[in-house]
Amino acid sequence: MKTQSRMLIVGALLVGAPISHGPLEAQGGPGMDAWGITAVPGLELGHHTLSERPTGCTVVLARAGAVGGVDVRGSAPGSREIALLDPVNMVDQVHAVVLSGGSAFGLDVASGVMRYLDERNIGWPVARGKVVPIVVAAILFDLGLEGDEKVRPGPECGYSAAEAASSGAPAEGSVGAGTGATVGKLGGAGRSMKGGFGTASITLQNGLVVAAAVAVNAVGDIIDPSTGEVVAGVRTEDGNGLADARRLLRSSGGPGQEPQIDVGANTTIGVVATNATLTKAQATKIAQMAQDGLARTIYPAHTMGDGDTVFSLATGELEGTANVTLIGALAADVMAEAILRAVRMAEGLPGIPSVSDLGN
Repeated sequence: MKTQSRMLIVGALLVGAPISHGPLEAQGGPGMDAWGITAVPGLELGHHTLSERPTGCTVVLARAGAVGGVDVRGSAPGSREIALLDPVNMVDQVHAVVLSGGSAFGLDVASGVMRYLDERNIGWPVARGKVVPIVVAAILFDLGLEGDEKVRPGPECGYSAAEAASSGAPAEGSVGAGTGATVGKLGGAGRSMKGGFGTASITLQNGLVVAAAVAVNAVGDIIDPSTGEVVAGVRTEDGNGLADARRLLRSSGGPGQEPQIDVGANTTIGVVATNATLTKAQATKIAQMAQDGLARTIYPAHTMGDGDTVFSLATGELEGTANVTLIGALAADVMAEAILRAVRMAEGLPGIPSVSDLGN
C-alpha cells in the first residue's frame, strides 16, 4: 500500500518522529498484551455475549476519565448522552463507552455500567463529594435474527461486561456487540452475511497510539480498500458468491426497482482512541475523520437505514501538542482495519454465512 505508507511517513515527519512501516497488522496482534483499543494506556474492554439469542454488548472503560467526542453520520441512530460531548458543553470527561445490540432496548446497558462505576466511586465530581459516571452509548439493530426478540442486552449485561473489562487483547468476531451483527442487506436478509466486532491499533515510534474498536452491522458490503475487492456483503441469488452492492445499485432500473432497506435495522458503531492530549473540539474532529474509515470499507455507508456513530477518546497520557491531522488520518486507518477484522473473524449463523464459510 504505497499511498498509505507515504501518508504515514509524511505525518510522522510533521511530528518529528520516525514510524514503523508496513501494514497495520505489524503494529500489534492477537496474543500481544497491548492490541487494538487496549493498546491505549488507561483503556479496558469487556464483552458480554448472550447465549439465548445472538446479541450482546461491549464496554470500553476509561476509569481515570478521557476527553470524548462523537460524530453521527447515519440517519437512523440510537444513542445516549452524546449531547454532553458537544465541545460547547461543560463536562469534558467520559468514563465508559457502550456499544450494544438490541436496538433502543440496548441503551439500558449503560445503566449497568453506571452502577459498576458508581460502586467504585468513578465519575464526574458533583456536589458534596459525590460523583456521576459519564457513560455514552450507541446501539445497533439485531432484533431480526432467529430467536426470542425479548432477549436483548440490559443493565445486567452492562455490569457483566464492565466486570469482564481488562487491558488484555480483546476477543474479536462474533462477540459482544458484534454477536448479532450482519452485513450486506441490500438484497434482503436472506442474502446477508455475518458481521462482527473488530479492533486494531497503530503505535508510532514517538509513543503516539491510535486505535479503534467497532461493531459492524452495515446495510452495505465490506470492501478491502487495498484491493477494491468485496470481502463480505450481499450474496448472489444462489447464496454461494458475492453480488457486489456497487453493481446492484448501478443496475437499478427505475422506481420500484431500487433495493429495499429496513430503516433503522442496521448500523455500524465504534470508538477510536488515542493516548494524545486533546481538547473536546479536537476529539470531535478525530471522530469525524475516523468516519472516513467507514466510507473506505463500507459501500454504501451512512445510509438512511444506518445509524453510523463513531465516538473518540483521548486519555492524555502522551503530553505535548497533538497533531490532530495525523491522529485523525491514523484513526481512519485503524477504523478501516478494525472493520475488516470484524467480518473476517466472525462466525456464521444458520442461513447467515461468515467470510470463512464462503471460503474468502
